Amino acid sequence: MAERIGKENFQEKVQKSELPVLVEFYSDTCIPCKQLSPVLGAVEEEREGKLRVYKVNVNYDLELAEQYGVLGVPALRLLIGGQVRGEQNRFIKKEELDNWLNQLL
Repeated sequence: MAERIGKENFQEKVQKSELPVLVEFYSDTCIPCKQLSPVLGAVEEEREGKLRVYKVNVNYDLELAEQYGVLGVPALRLLIGGQVRGEQNRFIKKEELDNWLNQLL
């Protein structure tokens, strides 16, 4: 399951990561976010050692959400070398997420 991070460790875990990082911006009350959780868990497990997956709760880290242009949840940002290389701003099925990641990685 993706680790929850916030502004206090975002730079270390995401921006300085040697591996690509998929960040989900979510809210505890968001039903599509809850539906996305097992999808992200599967991706994290399948791509272990090749991709890191983290979650940022927009209710606690609104500043990070604003910094990454998050207007609604769920929102995914793929960062490589600390830079955003792709984004999805909706619930995404596993097959579609895999295809999207394969195109960007």
